[in-house]
Amino acid sequence: MPIFSLSPVSAALVARGVSLRPVAEADADFCRAVYVESRREEMIQTGWPEEVKLAFLQDQFRLQTLHYERHYADAVRLIVEVNGLPAGRLILLDSGGEVRVVDIALLPTFRRLGIGGALIDWLLALTRDLGRPKVSLHVEPNNPARRLYEDRGFKPVEERGFSLLMECQTGG
Repeated sequence: MPIFSLSPVSAALVARGVSLRPVAEADADFCRAVYVESRREEMIQTGWPEEVKLAFLQDQFRLQTLHYERHYADAVRLIVEVNGLPAGRLILLDSGGEVRVVDIALLPTFRRLGIGGALIDWLLALTRDLGRPKVSLHVEPNNPARRLYEDRGFKPVEERGFSLLMECQTGG
């Protein structure tokens, strides 16, 4: 639904220089880089050569993209910009009964600056305004972002493979 790309960002996001825009074809390499950087740390333990890690992560991105296209075809795909620079991506699906954060990822340079928290706060407020009862997302149990979600009212609902489904009731 275009509502996410048409909705103004919050004052907290504006204060951080954050804006959102729809993903364009020209963003393919950037989106791949965001994925690779978001998974790079967990690849350290493999002991693989750097070129093997990179090839593996690029293939994982390709498979994830196919999965998202198949299962989240109606999702809104956004680029997160900070002061006009591409900083991350945000994929949202409004199913009418809930809003799903399909993916949220920032490049390492833009992490731990309050941007992710401000994006989630904006999304929760927007979801409430839309009258949707909840926001859901998947997170790996050991991902540091889990604490950010819990601090904003997300509760674990179900473990699914290597990820944890979390929901936040918005009262919408």
